[in-house]
Amino acid sequence: MERIAKKSWEESKTTWRIAGPVILTAVLQCTVGFVTVAFAGHLGKLELAAVSIAQGVVEGFGYGILLGMGSALETLCGQAVGAGQFQMLGIYMQRSWIICGVTALVLTPVYVFTSPMLKLLHQSEDISDVAGKYTRWAIPQLFAYAMNFPLQKFYQSQTKVWVMTAIAGVVLAIHVLLNWVFVTKLGYGLFGAAMVGNVSWWLINLAQFVYLVSGFFPEAWTGFSLAAFKNLAAFVKLSLASAIMLCLELWYYTAVIIMVGLLENPETQVGAISICMNYQLWALMVALGFNAAVSVRVSNELGANHPKAAKFSVIIAVSTSAFIGLIFMIIVLVERKQLPKFFTDVPELIRETSKLGYLLGATIFLNSVQPVLSGVAIGAGWQSLVAFINIGCYYFVGLPLGAIFGFKLKLNALGIWVGMLVGTLLQTVILVVITFRTKWQKEAMLAEERIRVWGGQVEIQPNPGTGK
Repeated sequence: MERIAKKSWEESKTTWRIAGPVILTAVLQCTVGFVTVAFAGHLGKLELAAVSIAQGVVEGFGYGILLGMGSALETLCGQAVGAGQFQMLGIYMQRSWIICGVTALVLTPVYVFTSPMLKLLHQSEDISDVAGKYTRWAIPQLFAYAMNFPLQKFYQSQTKVWVMTAIAGVVLAIHVLLNWVFVTKLGYGLFGAAMVGNVSWWLINLAQFVYLVSGFFPEAWTGFSLAAFKNLAAFVKLSLASAIMLCLELWYYTAVIIMVGLLENPETQVGAISICMNYQLWALMVALGFNAAVSVRVSNELGANHPKAAKFSVIIAVSTSAFIGLIFMIIVLVERKQLPKFFTDVPELIRETSKLGYLLGATIFLNSVQPVLSGVAIGAGWQSLVAFINIGCYYFVGLPLGAIFGFKLKLNALGIWVGMLVGTLLQTVILVVITFRTKWQKEAMLAEERIRVWGGQVEIQPNPGTGK
């Protein structure tokens, strides 16, 4: 018993060493966007609405796809680190830069034609025009994401995460200062806000790249190589699976918001859902930290051919995140009538939001488990399987049930959220069953094969003893 307790403590410390700074980094980088919205809000209602739509719909779309494409590195880099084959990491990252860069180029027309696209979705012409201008100015941020995510996964796989947190913190302070100077004092308006956002994201990349080439990764980074252009097909396949898996989850919540907007009295219904989603987002940051941590731990241990250690990492990460989620759920249930008051003074909106408190608590608890299990899937390389599970649970169960409960049974936002929750619950149960029925020895063998084949033959180094 003492041995198990000691082992659990050591694994918990290892998990928190990764999850803690990842949580902080996610919060700090998300705050960059919040600061931009805050300064835009002081320019006027039109500017606030335009930037909110630009960030929530257009930039969120590009951000999600590129984050998903970059997540392929969590599988390959993590397993290569576990196998001690650090020389592969730089090649993997450069391949991911190529793939993400091309993806950003493909997504550029979405930024260029934001205005007519929003008008097709029956958005206000004034808002669409301003949002279109902002997204065109913000195109450099799209390519900043393409460079940022592969760098982050490269660092995470080697548990070099505190530097990312420090960089994000410093850049956030610079971001606030630059917005104050150029948007508020010098009066450059939305153009200034977009340019400051571009500068801030590229400052993050510049600082991370300087850290990369400063000699801290003598094995993993040996400079640029043409080998990055070879054997891209398998890498693209895994990147696409990762992107589809992640985007299906992000678009699920977007679809819920759109459905709620079709209800009668949409201002109140959308307002109530939006308040709840804000609380859910901040709670989700913790689970995403454990998502990254368990992805790194599982991929490292499978790459090192330690299947029992991989399974133990899953148990510790899931149980820790679930415990934190339980605490958050209790807080929400107890304070469900008070939490809306941080966002609104309108009695009707407070009342409608309070009704959703029970569902918010349950959603926060489920979302303390589900993202961690998704991290296990990324670490083990199950992205394609989880993508199919997401399609079935979210789009064939959750959304149709939400439509029936919300529109047919007249339960409004409450009914739509119930449908969403059923889909999330079903997905979580399936992932729990798959995870705990997994034959981890087989997964370790697959990891070895993945390093050899999916990464491409070019990285395999000759054996110094045999010359082969």
